[in-house]
Formats: sequence, C-alpha cells, structure tokens
Amino acid sequence: MKHLLPRPGLLALATVLLLLPLVLPNNYALDIAVRVALAAVAVIGLNLLMGFAGQISIGHAAFVAIGAYGSGLATQHLAWSPLLSVAVAALGAALVAWLIAKPILRLKGHPLTMATLGLGIIVNMVLINEVSWSGGPDGVPVPPLMVAGFVFAKVLHWYVLAAVLLLAAVVLSLNLFESPAGRALRGLNSSEVAARVAGVDVGSFKVRAFVASAVFASVSGSLTGHYLGFISPALSAFTHSVELATMVVLGGMGSTFGAVLGAALLTLLPQLLGGLQGYEMILFGLILMLTMMFLPKGLVPSLALRLQRRP
Repeated sequence: MKHLLPRPGLLALATVLLLLPLVLPNNYALDIAVRVALAAVAVIGLNLLMGFAGQISIGHAAFVAIGAYGSGLATQHLAWSPLLSVAVAALGAALVAWLIAKPILRLKGHPLTMATLGLGIIVNMVLINEVSWSGGPDGVPVPPLMVAGFVFAKVLHWYVLAAVLLLAAVVLSLNLFESPAGRALRGLNSSEVAARVAGVDVGSFKVRAFVASAVFASVSGSLTGHYLGFISPALSAFTHSVELATMVVLGGMGSTFGAVLGAALLTLLPQLLGGLQGYEMILFGLILMLTMMFLPKGLVPSLALRLQRRP
C-alpha cells in the first residue's frame, strides 16, 4: 500500500523533532526521545524486511548486538575512532547477514521464523559465554562517542544526532519504497510466483532486504551502546527481537511512519504505565490486543484507510 502523502509526513516528523527539545520538561524526557529515535532506526530497517519483502524475523536483535559489541569493543580495545568502529561493525553485520541470508531465506512461513529465532539465540549464547571479550552476562562498558574531537556528552547532543539519523533513515526508506527495487520487494511480498513471472530475482531481493535491515539494526545498536555507555547480552535477547517485530506490526507493516510510531509507542508505554504497581504489563498487553483487534493492519495504515474512506 502506498504511503499517504509521504512528503508532508516527512515535514511533520521533522517539525516534531525540531520542536521536541523546546517542549520536553527535563533531560529524562529527552533521554526517552533519544531512545525512541535510536530504536526507530532499527525498526525502520526491520520494516524493509518484514513490511516490504514480507519475510518475518524474530531474531533481529542479533544484529543490534553485533553493532553494539563490534563498535564498543573496537573503540575500547583497538583504539579505533568511534565512527570507524560504527562503520566496520555495520559492514560486519552486513557480511553475517549476507552469509546466512541465502540458506535462511529459502524457507517460508514458520520454518523461516524459527530459523531467525535460532540466529538470535546463537548470538545471545555466544555473548553470554565468551566472557573474556564480551564480559559475559555482566556486559562491558563502552567509551563515549567522539567525532573530530567533539564528545557527545550531553543528552541534547545525542538528541540532535539521533534525530538527524532518524530523518535520514526515513528518507532512505521512503525513497526505497517508491523505487523500482521497492516495487519489486512489495511484489514478492504479495506473491513470489507473480514476482518471478514479472522478472524479479526473488532470491536476490530477499538477500538485499535482509542485509539492509541488518545494517540499520547494527548502526542503531552501535549508537545505543555509545549512548548508554554500557552493553550486555540483553541487546540480543529473544524478548528484544520480539519487541522490534511488535513495533513493526503495531505501527503497520510496510509503513515507514508506522515503524516510527510503533517504536515510539512501545518505548513510551512502559514509562507511562510504570506506576500501576504490577498491573502495567496487563494493561500493556490489553492495549496491544485491542489495537490489533480494531486496527488489524497496524496504526498508520488502518487510520490512513479510514481517512481515505471519508466522503
């Protein structure tokens, strides 16, 4: 489904990101905004795989962890510059994704889902057991991000970086959506047989989507590690993978702005419901269930369809 007025949507997102620091009450709220933006980058990448290409992954947190550990350890132990570390970690995630994409993406349906789950479990277990370099379950500290001598030490610095990165990710996703490659991905999502008949190299496009989504996740993980100053195997946990996939589905599969909205809601809701003394997860689950019941295509596509149907 085509995006509803993507250019005004991009302008609206840029306006919101520009005004947020002026209206947020304190650094805690700004910290949440940074976390939302960094998570949204990974979710936009996963949406390329799930929403555009129709390939379900519940092990994508593995690439977030590869980015975080790759960048963090290279910066700390090899004394590489953080930017170089982030780039090399992204290349490493792309290589891992390319190596496993062909055998995994030959599968369909539940077998594909289980294979991606296996990937996440493998990465998580390696990070837990290789204590000598990963720190094991306790994790490891990560040096701060420094670019050309400038250290990103304040939350506002990180907010500006995260907002720019988010806008760049949205622009890339929107451009891909309307490009011939994006149409090919959406075609194989609808019907692989029809896509093959139309001349689409289905296997190649699946691999490209998988690699691209891994790079988005890696960059998000790398910057999250430098922002938090600490990384642990929880980044690659099954629950984190499910959370990323849920963000895609909740916002609307195939919708770039839906990915951003899904990341924002699932990051904000636990914070908003945190004072309910043990009932927050029940209400959280109820909200998700009702959303899927009444807006089955996800928030943004469902609301867009309702607006289009109005006289």
